[in-house]
Amino acid sequence: MSNQTTLSIDSNSVLELSRSKQEPEWMTTLRSEGLTLANSLDLPTLEKTRIDRWSISSYGSYKAQSPVASVDALPAVSEGLAGGENVIVQRNSGIVFTQVSEALKAQGVIFTDLETAVREHADLVKPYFMKAVEANENQVTATHAALWNGGVFIYVPKNVVIEAPLQALFIADDAEATFAPHILIVAEQFSSVSFVENFVSALGGAPLVQNGVVEVFTKPGARVSYSSVHSMEESVTDLTYRRAILEDDSSIAWVVGELNYGNSMSDTTSILRGKGSDSDAKVICVGTQEQKLNLTTRAVHWGKASTSDMITRAVMRDGATAIINGITKIEKGATGCNGQQTEKVLMLSPKARGDANPILLIDEDDVKAGHAASVGQVNAEQVHYLMSRGITKEEAQRLIIYGFLAPVVSEIPVKSVEDQLQSLVERKLGQ
Repeated sequence: MSNQTTLSIDSNSVLELSRSKQEPEWMTTLRSEGLTLANSLDLPTLEKTRIDRWSISSYGSYKAQSPVASVDALPAVSEGLAGGENVIVQRNSGIVFTQVSEALKAQGVIFTDLETAVREHADLVKPYFMKAVEANENQVTATHAALWNGGVFIYVPKNVVIEAPLQALFIADDAEATFAPHILIVAEQFSSVSFVENFVSALGGAPLVQNGVVEVFTKPGARVSYSSVHSMEESVTDLTYRRAILEDDSSIAWVVGELNYGNSMSDTTSILRGKGSDSDAKVICVGTQEQKLNLTTRAVHWGKASTSDMITRAVMRDGATAIINGITKIEKGATGCNGQQTEKVLMLSPKARGDANPILLIDEDDVKAGHAASVGQVNAEQVHYLMSRGITKEEAQRLIIYGFLAPVVSEIPVKSVEDQLQSLVERKLGQ
């Protein structure tokens, strides 16, 4: 069965826009190829999810954005989310605020919007752009290649260690504007960087598709921490691919909070190419109302003695549905690997549904691999125990839920973002 939709995108306007931005010819060509692929490829095939039944045609068109002098001039929905020393803000189709410290520049670090990087640092962007996530994978990735806008580019030179996290804020408050950020991070040998992003919206119920891609490249010995919180309203369909390519002895630490109110698909993947490379992924999501979620966390081992650990926690209430996939793939020759994963779904309503699908694909004998999965309701014995200590039933359930989510929430590297994540969880759970 074909899983394809027809996109109403004006190819001429996309290519004219590329040229008006003075993008290099290779980028204009890539956009053109993306448009062609988008009209021929199928939508991604998701486990137990018919994405073709979602609202996935509201891409809008590119709309230029006026810069703001400070974060205080941003919409109210973003209040308190862009207070770092080094921060980039995208509003709808374009970047509206950039703040980079002189100390960061002095280290040779490039922290800028991707549109600027394409023009001014093409030698650093071209070898990596759409190489971890390729345009020809499916209709969603092809569409992103054609329509991406704004975005962030981070380049960390060899041996540079960035102490304070770099931050980005992505705001959608115009449903007629294309919203397709692309984040590209290149960490050279023995460098270290932490990046924190927030996605928020204020569309008043108008439909919009967020089609985002994240690509991370870690060179030998490099360390990258990537924290992402998505909290967009019910009218937004969120489609996000995150992918890291790891070389020898490098590492990626993913912390993902999927707290949208609309239908969401996310795929967070680490490709462990290098010997001794390491991936740690922690994901939480909270589903409410009739929301449909399909979340995949994946580690693909190619390098010997590479390690991966994946933890996903999902809390579902009302009539929400979550499909949680954990995939560990160990390729032939990747001896000495260790891949572990855990998926747990906590359901707070008899109408809520959660599927935890742990998958191990092992093509090598000399490895360690394990998985654990569970789907269930709040443990009545735990509630009874807490009530016997003088705690109310409601508070007992609240404590159990937060204890369930704590392994992820506590890993956020910025205290303000950790507090925000906690607040978003409370709001979604009606507490």
